[in-house]
Amino acid sequence: MAKIALVGAGGKMGCRLTDNFLKMPEYQVSYLEVSEAGIANLARRGVMVSEPGAGVADADIVILALPDIILGKLSADIIPLMKAGATVLTLDPAAPLDGVVFHRDDLGYVIAHPCHPSVFNWEPTEEAFRDFYGGISAKQSIVVALMHGSEEHFELGKQVATDMYQPIDKVYRITLEQMATLEPAMVETLAQTCMEVVKEGFDRIVELGVPADAARDFVLGHLRIQIAVLFKEVNGTFSDAAYKISKRAKPLIFKEGWQKIFELDDIKEQVKAITNH
Repeated sequence: MAKIALVGAGGKMGCRLTDNFLKMPEYQVSYLEVSEAGIANLARRGVMVSEPGAGVADADIVILALPDIILGKLSADIIPLMKAGATVLTLDPAAPLDGVVFHRDDLGYVIAHPCHPSVFNWEPTEEAFRDFYGGISAKQSIVVALMHGSEEHFELGKQVATDMYQPIDKVYRITLEQMATLEPAMVETLAQTCMEVVKEGFDRIVELGVPADAARDFVLGHLRIQIAVLFKEVNGTFSDAAYKISKRAKPLIFKEGWQKIFELDDIKEQVKAITNH
């Protein structure tokens, strides 16, 4: 039976993992939390907070379900308590790429991040909108990277990640740098920014008098089709007029050379903004 210490068990992501681990008797889990709100979240689940010293020292794998902005600082308190040969599992590439996670040569370091269910096979629930990680029942894929350590460390991290992020479709092994190219560069720096601009456009056309419900249905319906066509989920193309207008619009909306966001030097600046140091 693998022993797990889940640090930040009462937070937003921690609660989702806690809910899954409570269904898995094959793991012996210590739930670690210090915030009053987090402890209350665990109490509602019937979970008692473990003592951090013993929970971390005995663990085969320590999961740092912590915000990037504090992960580096807290890792310096937690990781020195771990036994030799154990595995550190982080949930995002930002802090590891920025070099702020406390390092020990005798430990393994694995990063695992969910892809989230695709827009093509998932109908979002109202609960899912309230809680980014809640209300998800469809399968999702995950990406997993070995930052330091052996194949045994990677396999343990992959297995635990597969279980804690369940239900799983596919598991992709990539490098830490590739994971950072996906997030933050692709899905936050680019895609989220574009979606925020689309939302600003939506707000503007509502201000101009278009009924909000009509605008919402029209925009979201077209976005779904546009994504499907561009990512080849359906057979089809846009109209000639649509291609003409996008060709005209692109240089007006995007600065020349915007693709530099995928260069490693720029990605490192992105993660520094996330870890805030």
